[in-house]
Amino acid sequence: MAEGNGNRRQPHNLQGVLRMAVEAGSASDGPAPTEPMTQERVEFLRAALAEVCKGQMDEVEQMKRCLEVLRRDESRERESEEDVEEEEEDEREDALEVLSELCENLDNARDLMKLGGLDLCMSQCLGHSEAGIRWRAAQLIASCAQNMPEVQCYLLNQGALPTLLQHTDHDTNSTVRVKALYAVSCLVREQEAGLKDFLTHDGFSVLMRGMQSDSKKLRTKSAFLLLNLLTSHPEHKETVLSMGMVQQLVSVLRSPHSSVHEHVLGVLCCLVEESPRGVSDCRDQSLGLEELLNQRLQDLKGQEESLEQLEFCERLRAACFKAPPVKDNGMDR
Repeated sequence: MAEGNGNRRQPHNLQGVLRMAVEAGSASDGPAPTEPMTQERVEFLRAALAEVCKGQMDEVEQMKRCLEVLRRDESRERESEEDVEEEEEDEREDALEVLSELCENLDNARDLMKLGGLDLCMSQCLGHSEAGIRWRAAQLIASCAQNMPEVQCYLLNQGALPTLLQHTDHDTNSTVRVKALYAVSCLVREQEAGLKDFLTHDGFSVLMRGMQSDSKKLRTKSAFLLLNLLTSHPEHKETVLSMGMVQQLVSVLRSPHSSVHEHVLGVLCCLVEESPRGVSDCRDQSLGLEELLNQRLQDLKGQEESLEQLEFCERLRAACFKAPPVKDNGMDR
């Protein structure tokens, strides 16, 4: 081996292998003649590439085996209407969890789509009688759709969004509702086609009802998604205002204090920004919003963890009631 190669660190991942290959190719293209790779280095490179390919193939094979488990369940349920055994249910849940983990890798998400896994997930798992299967199916859809336009478009074309909105709105299990909303978020944020589908199926009403649910997680995630969508797409503020959203949001603010209130206050600030109608709705005396904001400022004074809420309250008072910001709220800024 040539001097200098003996101290070279061998790569342990695909990026390192590719870098070695590129360096070898670049060296061979140089103007000066170079010493050819030793047989030891050639064999190492071949073995490393083979291991990488083997790992990728193993993941595809894992996905295929998971799909076999889900399809086996499908055929069994057609043969008998009896309850499946607990062990079989665990197998299906495990299969969906493995698929979700694997599909954090975008290439695997694309492969699962090509293998028909997303079709199976929507047709057999998302509407399953067991809540554990339903919420894991929604989680899988979210994992595949996140930051993956190709998969997002496929799912939208397959009608995934209205089904997910239906589960968010009406499923009897709170975890299913939360996971379904997460999948909705992955399909509509930064995705114009998804947002259009969301509007077509009255998605804002689903979020409004979500903020009034008994599930703290669903309330918080509904408010957060609403804030995100209105911040990214302020052109839809009038649509939301026409639904009586201000009245609904103030109603949520009157519920026992929780983390959802921060997002609700953020939405209200968004709705009054450059919107005379939003300001007018907030000034409606029957809502008593000014008194509510004043009280909230007093209640949260001195709580550093509530700084964001305090700032939202001050912004709303200034925008709607011409009230100056509180000069001393008991905290070091």
